[in-house]
Amino acid sequence: MSPRISLPSGWVTFVFTDIEGSTRLAQLLGADYRPVLREHRRLLRDTLAATDGAELLTEGDSFFLAFPDASAALTACLTGQRALSTHDWPNPDATPRVRMGLHTGYAEPRDGEYASPEVHRAARVAAAAHGGQVLCSASTARLADPLPCGASLLDLGLHRLRGFDDRERLFQLVAPGLERQFPRPRTAEAAAHNLPTQVTSFIGRQAERAELDLLVRRHRLVTVLGAGGAGKTRLAVELASGLVEAYPDGVWFVDIATVTDPGLVAFAVAAVLGLRPEPGRPMLDTLVEYAAPRRMLVVLDTCDAQPAACAEVISRLLAGGAGLRALATSRESFGLPGEVVWRIPPLSVDPQPGRPESDALALLLDRTAAARGGRPPDWAEIGDLHRVVQRLDGLPLAIELAAARLRVLSAGQLAARLDDVLGTLDAGRVDTVPPVCPGWTGNQRDTVDLVAVASGKPPPSPAHRAVQRSAVERHLTMQATVTWSYRTLGPRASRLLRWLSVFAGPVSLPTVEWLLDDDPIDPLSVLVDKSMVLAEPHATGSTYRMLDPIRAYAARRLAEAGEEQAARDRHVAWSAHALEQAHLGPDGRPVTLSLYALDPLAGELRAALRWCATGGSARAGLRLAGGLDQWWRERGLSREARLWLFRLYGRIAETGESIPEAELAAAYHLHSLHAGADGEFAEELRYSQRAEAAARQAGDAGLLARVLAGRAAPLIDMGQFTEAERVCREVIDWAREQEVAGDALFAVYNLAELLWRRGALDEAAELLGAARPVEAARAVERGRRSVDMLLGMVALTRGDRVAAHEHLLVALRSRMSHGYHGRACDTVSAVAVRCAADDPLTAARLFGAAQATRARLRASPGIYGPYWTDEQAKLRRRLGDAAFDAAYGEGGMLALEEAAAVAFAVEHPDLRSDSVRFGATGSVTPRHPEPTRWELGRCEWA
Repeated sequence: MSPRISLPSGWVTFVFTDIEGSTRLAQLLGADYRPVLREHRRLLRDTLAATDGAELLTEGDSFFLAFPDASAALTACLTGQRALSTHDWPNPDATPRVRMGLHTGYAEPRDGEYASPEVHRAARVAAAAHGGQVLCSASTARLADPLPCGASLLDLGLHRLRGFDDRERLFQLVAPGLERQFPRPRTAEAAAHNLPTQVTSFIGRQAERAELDLLVRRHRLVTVLGAGGAGKTRLAVELASGLVEAYPDGVWFVDIATVTDPGLVAFAVAAVLGLRPEPGRPMLDTLVEYAAPRRMLVVLDTCDAQPAACAEVISRLLAGGAGLRALATSRESFGLPGEVVWRIPPLSVDPQPGRPESDALALLLDRTAAARGGRPPDWAEIGDLHRVVQRLDGLPLAIELAAARLRVLSAGQLAARLDDVLGTLDAGRVDTVPPVCPGWTGNQRDTVDLVAVASGKPPPSPAHRAVQRSAVERHLTMQATVTWSYRTLGPRASRLLRWLSVFAGPVSLPTVEWLLDDDPIDPLSVLVDKSMVLAEPHATGSTYRMLDPIRAYAARRLAEAGEEQAARDRHVAWSAHALEQAHLGPDGRPVTLSLYALDPLAGELRAALRWCATGGSARAGLRLAGGLDQWWRERGLSREARLWLFRLYGRIAETGESIPEAELAAAYHLHSLHAGADGEFAEELRYSQRAEAAARQAGDAGLLARVLAGRAAPLIDMGQFTEAERVCREVIDWAREQEVAGDALFAVYNLAELLWRRGALDEAAELLGAARPVEAARAVERGRRSVDMLLGMVALTRGDRVAAHEHLLVALRSRMSHGYHGRACDTVSAVAVRCAADDPLTAARLFGAAQATRARLRASPGIYGPYWTDEQAKLRRRLGDAAFDAAYGEGGMLALEEAAAVAFAVEHPDLRSDSVRFGATGSVTPRHPEPTRWELGRCEWA
């Protein structure tokens, strides 16, 4: 064949070949398999080289070829089979037995490949062949004229190819040098199974299917565990359908959900296998005797309906014969020897590398298109659809139900309604599961009531029990699906499930202990075993979480049980405790605040705030808001902070809860700061005034100093710099008189910025030098390194690149280490100014990165804005528009962490070859003839 492929079009004959039993051959030969595979490829290519066929794909031991002529294709296959059979292989066991299949159909190549059902039909014809056999379809037989010399076609009759509804007439190529006797073709009706026919396509789960396939091949009992609606049955059936040919005696599916009595499980399995009861003999004995000599796979679905009876049947079947294997689906394991428990994960909600969409999103897209009459969702809806699958935790049943809702709702409307997951997904559906009879609980010790039978008492109606436990009906609604499992829980496990619903995310074992104030191991183990809680092991200890639909169900049960107030108040107390612990070290003493410690708490703190604003204590909510103040600001979430505060004010008005003036002052103060950060300057000034009034009422000098220190912020935001400077000086002097100077630190920072702005650099430096020990003593402040940042700005303006470099990198390292992302943007910009003279391209990249992060955080550069603008204009003039824009755009693609790494890599001025410290005399020229006091007292922090 030509190395440049020319694909035929029109009537094309497709050929597939592969080695029968290649896996077993590879295991048998070990390292010798590779030369055999290589020789097999060479022989086929050599024989096909003289033809005009095109080789489209070679993967492993398989070939895929296309021919413009059916006769030439048959000739090539005949020549190839003869070459393989006459070749001198190392030993008879090493001879590869190649099966070949041909089909001719009309196809046009597009972009170097064929997208046609004719290709799939050819592949199925090849899959029906045996090693050494060449099969072709009726269309190939009709168009193959003339046949190869001495060859003929043997009509094998009509066969149903897997994946095709119609029957295909197959022909075998018969010719000298080829084997003639083969078993019947491996077509769909040749294999024995009763697997249910699926009416929808199977989406995703390639990795899970491969993993489960390997387990089923290696182990005799595999139990697929998962929550209701996780897709256990669908995956098991899909996997089993691919294993039919591996079990000569069949693959048999048994639905235990319809079995109404434990004693009937063996009868259900026997009925599937076509067995009848024998007089005087237990059905299980008949079943074991029948299965003992056979090689078959039994798929037992929904074993949690009768767990104990299923465990007994499986145990007896596995002990009775070595050829039987069992694949079970359940919400809890059997605990049998040799059982491999495989927990099915939710569908992935994030795209895998190399794939445009996640499995969960792909499922939702497919089902939504079906629900909308074959019309796929608009691309504008993709973002909202991604929100939906994330909110549903990738649970397949929930996604299927969500797709049905998309008949009448847009993706955005559905996403907005998913705060009530059960109400949204189950709307318009009737919960067919009857209420539980008082006193009834399902468990693993359900047995046949022999006493009732002996006394002639009728059991519950089988029809009623069948409806109650029908697998179809329990999957009609999320409510019914979760109720199925909830009914089997004891009092302690059901209470723990209800109380865990107050948490928004995973929890640790100590957290569960704190919540219950009791040992939770036993009930927690029950919830994990029944797949209602997922255990996720980590090096530091396991965490436990519920899927969102299960959490929504448990939250409903919590309210119905009258426990919501107590449980959610307990959660608020835990949230406050966790927030307090983030400020403390292992020894219980205050440590430098790291906002990274608050990142994993964000979901829980929001859940606690939601309760405080709707049904709990607004005072507790204000305390939580105070703890989140800096986190909100540094993550660009000032608008969220304001919304929570407004909701808490509304709660206070609704309940009349008494809030101490000091706590109100603190809340108003942080509200003022967030309003300023959000660009709401009138609101900023209004709440600043309210904070001052409340602080004066409280009579706390330190609190009043903190509030007054923030009074200059709205003036600066409105451009009243002279008035702001006057206010800062008054506050600093007053705080010093009241001996609460440390609480006026914010006023010191503001004053230093104002002095820097108008060029009073010596005064700014002296002010900051005095503020350094105050900042260092305050654990909440020192991670921001505001003193170093401002000293760096002073040094930049003075032209002292060495001092600027050292101060700015110290500030940047601390801000990045402690999660102050908003402030880190300003420091990155300052480093850009520092290196503009030495490395202008890096400076432009840093400016671009800082602005991109600032935009993502919706942050303003504040008082530094005009300075950054002027410095960027100078840099643009130096580099030129094209070079500056290219570097600036490149920087805009960097994450903040990447930008910080670039800034840390900026060369220290003293290490440059033109540094005064490396002059010819070896002497060091002082940076300033008369060092100021702040320079003499400057210390370096690690």
